[in-house]
Amino acid sequence: MFSFFKKKPPAPHPAVASAIPDALAQPATTPVPDAVPESPLAASGQALTAESSSPPERKSWIDKLKAGLRKTGSSIATVFTGTQIDDALYEDLETALLMADTGVKATEHLLQDLKRRVKESKTTDPAAVKGLLVASLTELLAPLQKSLEIGRFKPTVIMVAGVNGAGKTTSIGKLTRHLAVNHASVLLAAADTFRAAAREQLGVWADRTAVDIISQEGGDPAAVAFDAVSAGKARGRDVVLVDTAGRLPTQLHLMQELVKIKRVIQKAGPARDNLTEAASTTDEPAIATPPHEVLLVIDGNTGQNALTQVKAFDDALGLTGLIVTKLDGTAKGGVLAAIARERPIPVYFIGVGEKLEDLETFNAREFAQALLS
Repeated sequence: MFSFFKKKPPAPHPAVASAIPDALAQPATTPVPDAVPESPLAASGQALTAESSSPPERKSWIDKLKAGLRKTGSSIATVFTGTQIDDALYEDLETALLMADTGVKATEHLLQDLKRRVKESKTTDPAAVKGLLVASLTELLAPLQKSLEIGRFKPTVIMVAGVNGAGKTTSIGKLTRHLAVNHASVLLAAADTFRAAAREQLGVWADRTAVDIISQEGGDPAAVAFDAVSAGKARGRDVVLVDTAGRLPTQLHLMQELVKIKRVIQKAGPARDNLTEAASTTDEPAIATPPHEVLLVIDGNTGQNALTQVKAFDDALGLTGLIVTKLDGTAKGGVLAAIARERPIPVYFIGVGEKLEDLETFNAREFAQALLS
């Protein structure tokens, strides 16, 4: 199964015992891998979590990631083909990192940390320096590695934003499929009412994953989102995914529309917290106002523009996580280092292709090794 979600410790309580309906009874048109076993959490109606991918599946994913980041990695790897560690090596490495869109601040941090590691380890082989850089990059990216928690709130409301062309709607479809594989009941909200065929595109994903969708042709996006959250609560869904219209952060009137959608979702009222041990003893469950997650989908090919988007959307919406797409074939994979240094918002998922399985959880060490392989 896919290592997508952080497990919320379950607690016995009547309100939780019947929490998860059999919303996915009808078979999905997209086949579910045979290797995925029945989730005991889904069967018991408690907080959902997904187990780690099997070693062969994860290895296949890492191979795809390495292939996707090959252009970035090859430009950096040539730096370590010399015979000595000197100022020229560090200057070449600085240039390679900047060309990979690592950013000035992250590049300076990595170079300083790398020099410290070289000095402390007394390394004299340039080839060994690459291994030290992997360790330094892993440490820098570590704050971005975080699991998406599903099951604490019912429903967990996830609002998804992004610019046109970043792969937002496709990423929502992939995420829906993975949630369904892990026995989470999902309701989609087609709140992207501006783009032609956006509702139809999301509808295709809903059909492929056998989930319900709330949509309204030409309707107000905020109203669609509100209706979806209300329906998710009434139908007992585990997750409500809200697709919003793609827009550039410079389009202030459209950014204000996003803020409005979030504000209207909040008016749908708080979701109930699945009871923790402490709450169950007092019978006073915690509550939280949706949306519980605000995700931004960014295109890995856009380099430093992606960092600009993260800052703008975070300032407007208060982002809780990122989905980074289209890392395959780009020479700008270092942008995650720039994000980690300047706006360390968790990266829940990264994508390296168009297939359903080409969306996986972010792992700092795996990414650093793939980037510098």
